[in-house]
Amino acid sequence: MVSAFFYGTLMHPEILKRVTGNDGSQLQMCPALLLDYTRHQVKNEDYPGILPYSQSQAMFDHDLDSEEKSVRGSLVTGLSDEDVRLLDVFEGNQYTRELVSVYPLGPLANIREMLPIEVKSLVPATPLSISMLPELANPVEAATYVWCSPSSELRAQPWAFEEFVKLNAWKWIGAGSTDNKDYNEVDRRRAMEGIIEPRS
Repeated sequence: MVSAFFYGTLMHPEILKRVTGNDGSQLQMCPALLLDYTRHQVKNEDYPGILPYSQSQAMFDHDLDSEEKSVRGSLVTGLSDEDVRLLDVFEGNQYTRELVSVYPLGPLANIREMLPIEVKSLVPATPLSISMLPELANPVEAATYVWCSPSSELRAQPWAFEEFVKLNAWKWIGAGSTDNKDYNEVDRRRAMEGIIEPRS
């Protein structure tokens, strides 16, 4: 089983289940923190990308403090190899899957017990200060998707999960997701039951 750190649309359990095509009963999730990365809005899209701060520093007109150069997201455990293959397809060639160390910020809970989605359960109203890191659980290794397209396609301003849930999540779940092009390829791959054929 694979652990992954999600920091964008896949923080939403319903979107994660939509991509993997199962009920998520084997998945556990908790808030988590990734240090020395920054999260940015992808231009003209609902979703973000992350970059190591060593790469994104030039996008800012000042040095970022510890909180600004960290990413709060979700640690998910229990992903199968097939789940990861579908996630790779969903993320596409804008991202590369890399191993990072993340700090869990709470206990793991079964993904089914987190519904209906509550933003406060994934993004605490009063997040633990990074200065309190020594008090956190030990970091764990997890896969995450790092932006590998040109940084010019990212906005300097941060992307916020709370705003996504309030303004754009309806396009990704339920009836509103019917025409969402971002699901097309992963649906096509799943329909082929794992038989991957090149497009003509």
